[in-house]
Amino acid sequence: MRRLLICLLLGSLACSPKSTNEENALATISDPEIMKYAVQGKVLYENYCGNCHQNDGKGLGKLIPPLRDSDYFKASIHRSVWIMRHGQKGEILVNGEIYNQAMPANPNLKPLEIAQISTYLYNIWGMNEGIISSSDVEKYLKEKPEF
Repeated sequence: MRRLLICLLLGSLACSPKSTNEENALATISDPEIMKYAVQGKVLYENYCGNCHQNDGKGLGKLIPPLRDSDYFKASIHRSVWIMRHGQKGEILVNGEIYNQAMPANPNLKPLEIAQISTYLYNIWGMNEGIISSSDVEKYLKEKPEF
């Protein structure tokens, strides 16, 4: 019986999912200053954004647009910061696809939290925008960007 339990345990470990760099986007960040923001940004992203945009940033089919490899997302940090705080309604074009699902506002997110999320997102998936500070976020939130 003991031998059977050991075999089952070893078998389950061998079949368990392996962590990859794709799953651990933080592994691609080498700058310690960026990492300070990005570590907390990852947690905040997963708590506030990942349910819809997914933790891997690939969105939900035709319902929720991707952030990862998204032309719309990459085009404007200012717009992304604004949308995180104020939400967005109406059609948008992302990578040639039209999306028309409202994104709710997150008025309780503080500028530092938005900065951390932004720093995380804009420094993974092949992007390298550096630190997006809370003062940058405060500046972006003062003026509505072009949509």
